Amino acid sequence: MRIDKPWGYEKIIEKNENYVMKELFMKKGHQCSLQYHEIKHETVYILKGNLHIFYNDDWNIFHPGDSLILKPGEIHRMKAVEEDCLYLEASTPELDDVIRIQDDFNRQD
Repeated sequence: MRIDKPWGYEKIIEKNENYVMKELFMKKGHQCSLQYHEIKHETVYILKGNLHIFYNDDWNIFHPGDSLILKPGEIHRMKAVEEDCLYLEASTPELDDVIRIQDDFNRQD
């Protein structure tokens, strides 16, 4: 199932009681919300592009083949700066567990 977002899209590849696997596409010049999760634990794996990820109070650049584990409570944000980016996200199944701190598109939880 594909879900369009203001910054691109996410496609749910698998969702069950144990985990969720998503493909995410972020358009160049866009970023998702500055956010954290109370329960959700996720791993991000970069497929295409150099994805800028804010975590641990700093921006870091991730390249294809790189991965990052984000634990509950860790504030993070993804941004496609130089090019479109494609990445996978494997997580626990709590899809609605998103606490937005800042959002370029004025979305509310």
